[in-house]
Amino acid sequence: MADVVVLGAGLGGTLMAYELVPQLRDGDTLTLINDGKHYHFVPSNPWVAVGWRERKHLEIDLEDIMRRKGVRLLPQGAERVFPKENRIALRDGSSVQYDYLVIATGPDLAFDEIPGFGPEAHTQSICHIDHAEQAWQGFQEFCKNPGPIIIGAAPGASCFGPAYEFAYIVDRELSRRKMRDRVPMTFVTPEPYIGHLGLDGVGDTKGLMESEFRERHIKWITNARVTAVGEHSVTVEEVDEDGKLRKTHELPSGYTMLLPAFRGVAAVRGIDGLSNPRGMIIVDQHQANPTFQNVFAIGVCVAIPPTGPTPVPVGVPKTGFMIESMVTATAHNIGALLRGQAPREQATWNAVCLADFGNGGVAFVAQPQIPPRNFNWSGRGTWVHFAKVAFEKYFLHKVRTGNAETMAEKVMLRVLNVAKLKETKFDPV
Repeated sequence: MADVVVLGAGLGGTLMAYELVPQLRDGDTLTLINDGKHYHFVPSNPWVAVGWRERKHLEIDLEDIMRRKGVRLLPQGAERVFPKENRIALRDGSSVQYDYLVIATGPDLAFDEIPGFGPEAHTQSICHIDHAEQAWQGFQEFCKNPGPIIIGAAPGASCFGPAYEFAYIVDRELSRRKMRDRVPMTFVTPEPYIGHLGLDGVGDTKGLMESEFRERHIKWITNARVTAVGEHSVTVEEVDEDGKLRKTHELPSGYTMLLPAFRGVAAVRGIDGLSNPRGMIIVDQHQANPTFQNVFAIGVCVAIPPTGPTPVPVGVPKTGFMIESMVTATAHNIGALLRGQAPREQATWNAVCLADFGNGGVAFVAQPQIPPRNFNWSGRGTWVHFAKVAFEKYFLHKVRTGNAETMAEKVMLRVLNVAKLKETKFDPV
């Protein structure tokens, strides 16, 4: 008999629990540890921040679902992982022992690394449903007295898609309110060029996203280091290709949304052999930690080196389908270990992504996600918006029903079919 534990019930951790259930033998146990008992569909947070969605649309109570699947859900949250002891200390003072552990915590949001940064200071965030709700309240207040808006990401950020989405969605919402003409907008990013996305671009994302910015009158600053945020201003250092200071910008702002850099959560940060200096979990080709081989990791908490040097630090995103491929590989590898076999499965790390712009959007396919690639494509159109809505509904249904369907890329292609994606070069075979 073995005790298997999943730490974190976000996109990766929830699906991890679903896919582990059929891998267990009679007598094996599965425990899911989370900070609370709810799942939230994070990709829809930009819509929450402009009032297009409410929390009730995106929040799912996991208690009954996990009980039906035979999974023990512990909502106390983890205080610290002790991999040498095969033990997790919980926040209520209790502990959980494990034979196999899957870390799926997501990131800690490093707001404290920049003065004035974060929802408790002077910037909004869409990284968590709580933040998105606060951003919506702030946006409503802003609309009573509109002015400049700054949107973008901090140095070291690795998840750029939501920042682009939010810029375009805010543009769309302001246009609907007949207020866009009173709101100068600037996109601030550490990326070396617009559309880099932490992936050195996918297809023509540079041209597509620059074109969208020009059409929507959104200015941009790349190679940007945000150094401080005030109540009504953002200080940005723009550097050249060698990282030398080119210009310091003092940007006025009535509303600021900047994505933070990520680091590992406190429960795993600073554990020698388990995590890197940023607290991200080190894994091998089978998603197992090389030092503690009964510990696996999936999702945003996994350490992945950048695609190459950039003047300002830029991380690599872990997209939803990359995460799902990690989930499937890890579930099968733990299943193999439970049966005395060696792990063999490796995640595909492909990316099939939809970036919604409110009245359109950009889709891109990268196989694999990290270049060089076998397939590299991007395209835009109104169909992307409808495809993202369709995928949101599909995925929430998947979580509510406890459906552990694998082959995530094929799932997305079904959604694209619903959106009648017929005219692109993408070959679904």
